[in-house]
Amino acid sequence: MSIPDHAHANFQTLLRAAENGDLALMECADALTGEPRYVICAVGREGSDFLFTPFGHLADGNPYEVYVPPCEPSS
Repeated sequence: MSIPDHAHANFQTLLRAAENGDLALMECADALTGEPRYVICAVGREGSDFLFTPFGHLADGNPYEVYVPPCEPSS
């Protein structure tokens, strides 16, 4: 399975934001459930306004129990 171009581009943006110290962790509400989510955002400026671009949220609980690594391709 390969990573799509848009995901790779977003990851590169996230890395640049991290290099520049332009990341924030924000408490937001899940749009569907209303549950709190802790969202990693890149921070930009437009004039005197701050712009926050969400990239994803931190896993609740143990992330090793939430995510499954990709499977080896079968031959």
